[in-house]
Amino acid sequence: MYNRTCEGLVHAQSKVQLLNSECVQEAQRVNAAQRREQSLRKAAALEKQKYLEAEKEVEMAKQLLAKETYERQMAELKAQKESLEKKRIVEALLSSDRRYKRYTMQDIQKATGFLAESNMIGEGAYGKVYKCSLDHTSVAVKILRPDAADRKEEFLKEVEVLSQLRHPHIVLLLGACPENGCLVYEYMENGNLEEHILRRKGRPPLPWPVRFRIAFEVACGLAFLHQSKPESIVHRDLKPGNILLDKNFVSKIGDVGLAKIISDVVPDSVTQYRDSVIAGTLFYMDPEYQRTGTLRPKSDLYSFGVIALQLLASRHPNGLITKFENAVSSGTLSEILDKSIIDWPLAQAEELAHIALKCCKLRCRDRPDLETEVLPILKRLAEFADSVSSTGRDHVPKHFYCPILQEIMDNPHIAGDGFTYEHGAIKAWLDRHDVSPVTREKLQNKTLTPNYMLHSAIQEWRKLKG
Repeated sequence: MYNRTCEGLVHAQSKVQLLNSECVQEAQRVNAAQRREQSLRKAAALEKQKYLEAEKEVEMAKQLLAKETYERQMAELKAQKESLEKKRIVEALLSSDRRYKRYTMQDIQKATGFLAESNMIGEGAYGKVYKCSLDHTSVAVKILRPDAADRKEEFLKEVEVLSQLRHPHIVLLLGACPENGCLVYEYMENGNLEEHILRRKGRPPLPWPVRFRIAFEVACGLAFLHQSKPESIVHRDLKPGNILLDKNFVSKIGDVGLAKIISDVVPDSVTQYRDSVIAGTLFYMDPEYQRTGTLRPKSDLYSFGVIALQLLASRHPNGLITKFENAVSSGTLSEILDKSIIDWPLAQAEELAHIALKCCKLRCRDRPDLETEVLPILKRLAEFADSVSSTGRDHVPKHFYCPILQEIMDNPHIAGDGFTYEHGAIKAWLDRHDVSPVTREKLQNKTLTPNYMLHSAIQEWRKLKG
């Protein structure tokens, strides 16, 4: 019995050991299952995260695609709008627009001796300028270079702008040949102001009264551009080379190819940055316009200020503002004035220098108002110059001047409005209009009658003047 008991105990112990082994194995299986479950949970969480990120990327891609589609559509609409605008301009220019006379290329070639070099009076990036005669009137013809395709839009803008402008101190556009890039201007016998300031082409120095008058005339022309309706016009490239002088040294602003029509003028007190192409000439360009890309009428005022200083000093514009600031502050203005002029009125010259330096302030908001602050001073200086000049304009009877050209007439004719004009000028006007250039009232007829009495008086006056 004892043996059976021992055998049962041994058997029970073996069974317990077996059960313990099975429990250990089961525990190991449970732990392994838990580890697999955790691993699967981590894998599932990782997959879920990847899915969410992929879903987010898909959503961002959709948004980006929608944005790109919108921007492309807007760009296409803008391009279409610009294309239609250019087409409108070209069609308007090529239509029967009577604001200027249309010439054929055959007319231009015949008048210029088939573009003879002997008739060429100037050349620039746009092409060449020829002097010739059209409709019995001396004219200057600007011809765009065939390879200057990038200037075509600038050329069309010049035709569009100039054809609408009529002012004594804006160069008069007489005609054009848009198809071949030709502009026909009134001929300005005394070249441009830069030639006189820097004594080029043997030009003699301008008397100070003429310089004072030119400053006033240019400011008047600028004011006219800035006050244009319905939108202001900013020249953007005002410089002595773009100011032309007629045979009586009356100044006129030319080369408006870079002019810009401003529909949303930014107040002078606001600094606004714009992504735009900067246009203009170094030393004459508004620093604020260069820095921000924002164009204002007062951008031209900076250029005018530099030109006014050049009229006083006859020097290159580089560093000229600083030199005048130092001269004015130290009381040595007379040392910087053009030495070829020995009779400068120093008080008036200093007044012109002061207003010019104000125009050259770095910020638009610090520059004076052209209409209310600059013009009154320049007008007073011009009147002073005329009063002391033996060759001033007041010594010429006012009725000797053509109301259109503002020049002494060579061939005066009476028009249907009773006023007398230079024959070539009034003929060109009547080719495009049926109203009086003076009264703006409709003319009863377009008959032109020679004014022999006035012609005789002008000839007699010229003889007396020597």
